[in-house]
Amino acid sequence: MSRLALWLGILLSMLLSSKLFGQNDPITLSVKDAQDYAMKNSYELREATIEINKARKDVWETIAGGLPQVEGTADYSKNLDLAVSLLPGEIVGEEKGTYVPVTFGQKYNSNFGFKVTQKIFDGSYIVGVQSAKIYLRLTTTTKEKTEIEVRDAVAQAYYAILVARANKKVQLDNMENTAKLLADTKAYYENGFREEQDVDQLDLMMKQSKNNLLQAEREIKISMAVLKYVLGMPMNQKLELSDDLLGLTNLILATSQEKNSFDPTNHIDYRLLESQLAANKKLLDLEKSKYLPQINAFYNWQKTAYGNKANLFNDDTPWFKSSMIGANASVNIWSFGQKRARINKAKLDVEKVRTQQEKERQNLEKEYLSAVANFETAVDKYLNDVDNRDLADKIYGKTKIKFNNGVTTSTELSQMEGQYLQAYGTYIGSTLELLQARVRLDKILSKL
Repeated sequence: MSRLALWLGILLSMLLSSKLFGQNDPITLSVKDAQDYAMKNSYELREATIEINKARKDVWETIAGGLPQVEGTADYSKNLDLAVSLLPGEIVGEEKGTYVPVTFGQKYNSNFGFKVTQKIFDGSYIVGVQSAKIYLRLTTTTKEKTEIEVRDAVAQAYYAILVARANKKVQLDNMENTAKLLADTKAYYENGFREEQDVDQLDLMMKQSKNNLLQAEREIKISMAVLKYVLGMPMNQKLELSDDLLGLTNLILATSQEKNSFDPTNHIDYRLLESQLAANKKLLDLEKSKYLPQINAFYNWQKTAYGNKANLFNDDTPWFKSSMIGANASVNIWSFGQKRARINKAKLDVEKVRTQQEKERQNLEKEYLSAVANFETAVDKYLNDVDNRDLADKIYGKTKIKFNNGVTTSTELSQMEGQYLQAYGTYIGSTLELLQARVRLDKILSKL
């Protein structure tokens, strides 16, 4: 192997190696980055995009139905037995009243040609094109709703990981503190300054701390899997989160006093009903258009050949041309009230959507007031639970000092640890409630 080939081989190996290692480089995402990532990779949005593309094809398919339609035809046939006709005998000099059997035609025949048709007027076609465009708009609006739902799901999954990590940190810190207390208590016991019950009590607390830590780690893994699924990300892709829980909550608290204006007609659910109303109106127009006539123009062109030999495509066989141009019209005169019944049903469908719009308007206003109230409650609860957490931490710290000095018992220490963990758990839960309440408010305000 030449030196040049050797260096090329080494260079190629390095490039391939760097590519392989780079395939699973960690991706770092904030909440917003994660939502943007999902907009491109979410399974639900991929399906919604396919539906939009199908709707675009439906629009063109409907439009193409009103453009000139060209149909080509060709056939070749062999008459195994020509049809027999009876002619009066006197035509060929036979007696009157007799008939002579004769055959017309030749053994082989072939023809080819084309037909062009064009709609001149068709009310259902005009309405159909408009309906197809409205369906495209409805599909696009549906995708927009899917985007909002995906952004919501991404935020919820992202927050769940941060909360699970915060819980793990609390459990880990508590386990480390308990481990130190247990080691100190064992040393005191071995020197006769502590009772065996104190050691057993702390050993029990230590085992519970380990179980709590394992549970917290499992919650992180599950939450991470949920986030990757919502993002449309492979499960083996390394993912890091750049936002932290405290930063997000501080940002929410800083903007908690902002005043928001709410217009239910801007909400995605109301706009979906607007598109549905437009679609139902077009369906009503479609039923009405069936009273109108349909007018079409056409042009036919054809060449035909006959012969008793199988090869009709030689130079000796004549081909006869024929062509035709014309128009036709049709109109339904009477259907015994069938079309009228369909029109009335379509009117009721329009009225039904209008009722749903009014109902949705009231529902959205109710949801907005509820979201505002829940957010305000979540802010107050979070601030109270922060104070309770700090107070429980202070009490637990003093109890540990007392226990180390032999002033209090291990039972009281265990109770204060439980109170401390409960306060932290409540604080973490209220943090998640605050984040979720903000997402719900942003969702109703169409800010997601």
